[in-house]
Amino acid sequence: MRRPPTQRGAPPGAGLPLGADRARATLNRLQLLVTRRLDGLLQGDYLGLLPGPGSEPGESREYRPGDDVRRMDWPVTARTTVPHVRQTIADRELETWLAVDLSASLDFGTARSLKRDLVIAAAAAVAHLTVRGGNRIGAVVGTHGQLRRLPARPGRKEAQGLLKALADTQPRPGRADLGELIDALNRPPRRRGQAVVVSDFLADPATWGRQLRKLAVRHDVLAIEVLDPRELELTNVGVLMVADPETGAVHEVQTADPRVRAAYAAGAAAQRTAIASAIRAAGAAHLRLRTDSDWLLDIVKFVAAARHARTRGTTR
Repeated sequence: MRRPPTQRGAPPGAGLPLGADRARATLNRLQLLVTRRLDGLLQGDYLGLLPGPGSEPGESREYRPGDDVRRMDWPVTARTTVPHVRQTIADRELETWLAVDLSASLDFGTARSLKRDLVIAAAAAVAHLTVRGGNRIGAVVGTHGQLRRLPARPGRKEAQGLLKALADTQPRPGRADLGELIDALNRPPRRRGQAVVVSDFLADPATWGRQLRKLAVRHDVLAIEVLDPRELELTNVGVLMVADPETGAVHEVQTADPRVRAAYAAGAAAQRTAIASAIRAAGAAHLRLRTDSDWLLDIVKFVAAARHARTRGTTR
């Protein structure tokens, strides 16, 4: 199973403004929502979105199982006869790059929003969590046959401009080359920073797994996977006419047949397992957002867990 079906008839998100107007309306709501609910996580000095080890030396603390032995503080260990490690603090000026997949398969949704809206929402949350104190954020946006680079700049105004550019990106039939999109974050080579890949990852992992592993060698990588519940299972609604959003091919599916629903669910589960395995093999952090859940709460939980792991001296 490569791509989710899109139900014909009343499109998901019916009643919302279409095209750029709908995207901008969604973005305007996001600005206030993200600010109100995420600001509580940003008290104090910047600590980064991901639980990476940072680069500036900090204080020493006692060694705990799972700590990186390369951070052993040997002078303190010798003085106290107790193993200690040197904590590190994230860089004060961080550069974050987004790889944003806006393939045609993102124009799908059967719950609270389209997956495309969820992609923009995830980008808005990442920007809000990272752009402060001179930190820069940039993006590479992928649609079918086209890559667009938005330079990394500091400041909230510039971040808002980047988000508007994402929201204004017009859908194009077909799928973006996810491997090429991810690889664009490796060019030109940059000092260590954060890289966030936002996609539904429906392309074969063999086409993007190597590029993700290469990216994670130099940067702290977060893969944000967006999905809709109908990509995991079908409901019994009788005969359903569905269209592939990337090719336009139309199929008739008999959802009343339990064997069809079972086969679909099994294929979807295998697909998601392969995606998760490829992300884990690359050494990237993995955040899954769904159109039928509170995506902002999911991001808050992820960030809180990452920061808790960091304070305990562990990494991903």
